[in-house]
Amino acid sequence: MTTLQIHHKTTYRYGQPVSLGPHRLMLRPRESRDLRLISSELKTDPPATVTFAHDVFGNSVATAHFNAVADRLTIDCVTQLTLDAAAWPIFDVAASAIFYPFHYAEDERTDLGALMFQQYADPNGRLRDWAWAFVRGAQTDTLALLKDLGIGVSAWINYQSREDEGVQSPIQTLDRGWGSCRDFAVLFVEAARCLGFGARIVSGYLHGAEAGPIGSADAGSTHAWAEIYVPSAGWITFDPTNRSFGGYNLIPVAVARDIRRAMPVEGSFVGASDAFLGMNVVVEVTAAH
Repeated sequence: MTTLQIHHKTTYRYGQPVSLGPHRLMLRPRESRDLRLISSELKTDPPATVTFAHDVFGNSVATAHFNAVADRLTIDCVTQLTLDAAAWPIFDVAASAIFYPFHYAEDERTDLGALMFQQYADPNGRLRDWAWAFVRGAQTDTLALLKDLGIGVSAWINYQSREDEGVQSPIQTLDRGWGSCRDFAVLFVEAARCLGFGARIVSGYLHGAEAGPIGSADAGSTHAWAEIYVPSAGWITFDPTNRSFGGYNLIPVAVARDIRRAMPVEGSFVGASDAFLGMNVVVEVTAAH
């Protein structure tokens, strides 16, 4: 069991005082059998009235309402938690789903809903054809197929950090041959949906000071990865950026159908069009003492 502290600080700078609109914050990790939250403290400057709710996926969403005008906004969250995920998990896959292709039960298909359908246009079927190339025969081991798909994403795409907002479409990522962790995750999820899997995007943090992981700044970083639903085994974690399987070094904060619904901080302001000067994000994930 590992005890960790996450310090996530976001600072917005403006050239003149502006009126701050409501800000949607997704900074509180998702508790589970493997992750137990000890504490989570959220502060803003200027001060805000903060309300909490759970969205359709059970993510904790805070909404900050501001009354003052300001030329700087700081959102500072410090969380402590314990993580006890297995490094080499074993999944009990239903007999009916050990080999691909398989069919979800009717109730599972209903509950998965939009998570089974592509969110980005693929008019010529290029992504579909790319995904199907990983299917090795009339019957393919399901977990082996998903692992091959994750490795295929990282073999095809070069990692490149992007500071700009937004995400590339899967076709853009294939064409460019590079992308950030969120582009890797979106490509993997959309390819899995092409094959008929229920899939969702996960945003959160990557921890571990060991050399090797891509997309990590020092010992911790914001990160994006994916989960695939497999009957009986449930939601299985795949991190195509780092070619990893299972979530022993991942701290999930939000799951979503589309990564655009899992942004850590999202908000608006009212002021001159050139008032915004920049944003700075600092994330530290450290072993707590």
